[in-house]
Amino acid sequence: MTKQLIKSKSRIRNHGEVFTPDFIVEDMLDLVKSETERIDSRFLEPACGEGNFLIKILERKLDVVDKRYKKNQFDYERNSLIAISSIYGIELLDDNVLKARGRLYDYFLKRYTELYKDKINNLFLENIKFILEKNIIQGDALTFKDKDGKAIIFSEWSAVNGTLIKRRDFQFRNLANFDSKQLTFNTIIEKSDDGRTVWLPKPIREYPAVNFLKLKEQEESVK
Repeated sequence: MTKQLIKSKSRIRNHGEVFTPDFIVEDMLDLVKSETERIDSRFLEPACGEGNFLIKILERKLDVVDKRYKKNQFDYERNSLIAISSIYGIELLDDNVLKARGRLYDYFLKRYTELYKDKINNLFLENIKFILEKNIIQGDALTFKDKDGKAIIFSEWSAVNGTLIKRRDFQFRNLANFDSKQLTFNTIIEKSDDGRTVWLPKPIREYPAVNFLKLKEQEESVK
């Protein structure tokens, strides 16, 4: 069955919406194949639609997680959460945002339940949903604003000492416009995902490292 690449002519006219076919997605991801197979390598799709690119990235990352960790459910949960937390998307249309989040979650849930069947960890799944809600955002990547006209904020999730996850929030505008040749007091020096020394804009907020099953609880406690 051929996947539908357009929803309506009006959406093409008003928003330029045409979805990318799977074979092109696969060919493009093969250009950075090694990165798609690194569990913690971060990807952002600034016009993610229904998540055609994001779900293929997740598929590749989970293939690696399965191979390395499926024999131990705890290790699988921790590493699959890291994989999912490394995937980001911005989408202008609300129905596409909901579809993208739902597709990513349903795809992961299917693989997870096939592995562990009657040992499903519902608290873990709640945190997966929470991360997808934070990472797949309705907004405009060109204006750097969300659906409410506020600055788009992305959370960075980094593994720390086994079970802990460190969250830092950044303004998307600062990340997208960052120029390493114009350093100010608002920049910091760090190691990138692949170990290189890099300069980054300072986060607008940092959170204490918490157990990976308490990310949603942490969010609720600071509201």
